Amino acid sequence: MEQKPPFPPFTKETAMQKIQAAEDAWNTKNPDLVCMAYTLDTEWRNRNQFINGRAAVKDFLTEKWKKELGYRLKKTYWAHTENRIAVRFEYEYHNEDGQWFRAYGNENWEFDENGLMKKRYASINDAIIEEKDRRVF
Repeated sequence: MEQKPPFPPFTKETAMQKIQAAEDAWNTKNPDLVCMAYTLDTEWRNRNQFINGRAAVKDFLTEKWKKELGYRLKKTYWAHTENRIAVRFEYEYHNEDGQWFRAYGNENWEFDENGLMKKRYASINDAIIEEKDRRVF
């Protein structure tokens, strides 16, 4: 059985551990690694996209990191309950033309008893920035 500690019910400390683990994994930009934190039937809303299932998450992330070059992410604790965590995040990337962007927003996560994320709802906004204005390294 797949498991991804820490497990719910979360304390503030274990919620923060879960957030740091997610940040670290996403910053690898490795879809094979990142997708393993999600249930096989995970449900996502990412901006205006609805993504269902771990395989679809892997495909989404593979395409994302082909376009979002120099990607770097920072997640911050917002709140938690027994099996849910809310985070604020920002990440920066540039496109193939060298234009930099900062994406920021909120995510709501719900976990199963094995510590795998079964729901992820992300509200994300993008802002054009200059490279000199980057703050996520």
